Amino acid sequence: MCSSNRKDAREKRTRKSNQIMKDIAYSLLCNFFAIVHLLVDYLIDVVLKWYWGPRGNRCPSLQRKSIIVTYSAQELAKMIRTKEVTCYEVISAYIDRLNEVNPVINAVIDGPFVEALEEAKAIDDRIQRGLISNDEFAEKPFLGVPFTTKDSTAVKDKLHTLGITARRTVRAKEDAECIRLMKEAGAIIIATTSIPEINRWQETRNNIIGQTNNPYDSRRTVGGSSGGEGALIASCGSAFGLGTDIGGSIRMPAYYCGIYGHKPTSGIVNMRGCSLRTGRETSTMVVAGPMTRYATDLRPIMKTLVGPKTSAALKFDEKTDIKKLRYFYINSSGDLKCSSVHSQLQRAMDRVVNHFQTLSPDGVQKITLKGTEKTSKMWRYWMTQEPASFNNLLGNGKQLSPLVELAKKLTGNSEYTMASVYCLIDSILPPEDADKVKEITRQCDQELTELLGDDGVLFYHSTTHCAPYHYSAFVNVYNFSYWCLWNVLHVPATQVPLGLNSDGLPLGIQVIAGRNRDRHCLAVAEEIERKFNGHIPPFIID
Repeated sequence: MCSSNRKDAREKRTRKSNQIMKDIAYSLLCNFFAIVHLLVDYLIDVVLKWYWGPRGNRCPSLQRKSIIVTYSAQELAKMIRTKEVTCYEVISAYIDRLNEVNPVINAVIDGPFVEALEEAKAIDDRIQRGLISNDEFAEKPFLGVPFTTKDSTAVKDKLHTLGITARRTVRAKEDAECIRLMKEAGAIIIATTSIPEINRWQETRNNIIGQTNNPYDSRRTVGGSSGGEGALIASCGSAFGLGTDIGGSIRMPAYYCGIYGHKPTSGIVNMRGCSLRTGRETSTMVVAGPMTRYATDLRPIMKTLVGPKTSAALKFDEKTDIKKLRYFYINSSGDLKCSSVHSQLQRAMDRVVNHFQTLSPDGVQKITLKGTEKTSKMWRYWMTQEPASFNNLLGNGKQLSPLVELAKKLTGNSEYTMASVYCLIDSILPPEDADKVKEITRQCDQELTELLGDDGVLFYHSTTHCAPYHYSAFVNVYNFSYWCLWNVLHVPATQVPLGLNSDGLPLGIQVIAGRNRDRHCLAVAEEIERKFNGHIPPFIID
C-alpha cells in the first residue's frame, strides 16, 4: 500500500513537472513571437514612414459658419422640426463639407446627390406650411437629416459597384432594406462611399477611385470595408452612415477614424440589398449597423433599422441601469499571430476599467476566454460557410482561377487589387480542420454565454495598434482578429472612441454583450462618451 502511494506521488510529481515545463516552453514561445512582432512592426513603420513621407495631410479645417455639420443627428432633427434651421441649410452645409474634404480623404464613389437639395426644399415647404403633424414627426425621427452608406449597400438608381471595375457603371434597381427604412424615417441620402473590392480587405482601396485616406493622417489607413463611411463621417461630410460588418467592417473603420460603430446581434437587421444579399440567408456572420460621431445617435438609428416589433422585443426603449450590470475585461487575445497590444491602448483600457470599477458594486473582473487564441482560424473556417462566394462575386458571376489572377497581377495585367488576389490565393490554401474549429467555437460560445448572461458586459481591445500606415495589413494580416471574434459568436459589439494617442491618432475600445443585449452595449457606450468625450475631430475650427 505504501509502495503504491509512493508510486502515485511520483507520477503526480512527474505530471506536475511536465506541466511546468510545458508552461515554461509556451511562455518562452509567446515571448519569442512577441519580440519578433515588435521587430517586424518597428521595421514596417520605419519603411512605410519613409515611403509615405514625414508628414501626412489632415482633414481641412472647418469654418465656424458651418459648425452645424458637427451636430448630432438627433440635434439636427430637432432643429429642423422646431424651425431653428431649414432642412435645405443642413443638406447644403453637408454637401459643401463633403466636397471640401473629399479631395483629401477620397471617400466618395457616387455623389453628392443634387436631388437631396430638392427633397430638402420640399420638406421645408411642408414644415413652413404646417403640413407635418406631430405624429408624422414621431414616425420620421430623422426627417431632413443627411446620411450616407457604403457602395455595396444598394441605393436605388445610384452606383452599386462593389468596388470592382466590371461593375463600374452598374446602378441599383431598388433600395436595400436598411436604406428603405432610413428613408421612411425621413433621412436623406447624399452620397455612397468607397469600399475594398467585395468588402474583403482591411484597407479601403479599389481600382475605381483608388485609395481612401485617414482624415487624421492621409498616410494612414481607414480600415475596411466601410472605410469610406468612417472617413467621411469623421470629417463631418455626413451626419451618420450605415455600414456592414462580417469581420470588423463597421468597427475597424470606426476605430481608425475615431467614431462610433455598432455591430448588432446577428439576424436582427434585414440584409436584403447589402452586398447582393437577398435577406433570406439563415446562416451568416454579416450584419448592417450604424456609424456615428455620437454614441447617443446609435440607439435611435438601431430602432429604425430593426423596426418597432423587434425594437420592443430587444427593449431599446428600456433604460439600462449601468450600475447593475456586471463587467469583465480581457487584456489580450493570446493569438500568437497577432502583434502585442500597444501600451497606449492598454492605458486606454485601464481608464475605462478604472471608471467602471467605481460604478459597479462588483467592480470589473479580468478574465480569459477559451478559444480567443484561435480567433483567426475560427473566422477563416466560418467564412467558408457563408452563403456568398467571394471568388464568384469578385468575378462578377464567373469563377476566377486564383493562380491565373496571380500571374496576371505579377505581369501587370490584372483588373483587381493585390488585396483581392491575396484573398483568392488564401482560398486554395489548406482548409481549417472543420471538427476542431466547430468544437473550439462551441466552447468559446458556451463560455461567453454563461459568463455574460443577461447582464454582463465585456471590454475588449479594438486591435493591437492605432491606425497603421497604408499597406501594413499585408504583413500584419491577423491583427483584425480582435474584431472578427464577435462575428463568429454572433454577439453585439460597439466600437467606442477614447480620444487620441501621442501621434494624434484615435484610440478606442470594444464593448461586448450577450446576444440580443445590444441595448447594454449602447448604454455603456453612452456612459463612456459622457465620461471621456471620446470623439475628437480630425480638424480645427476656424
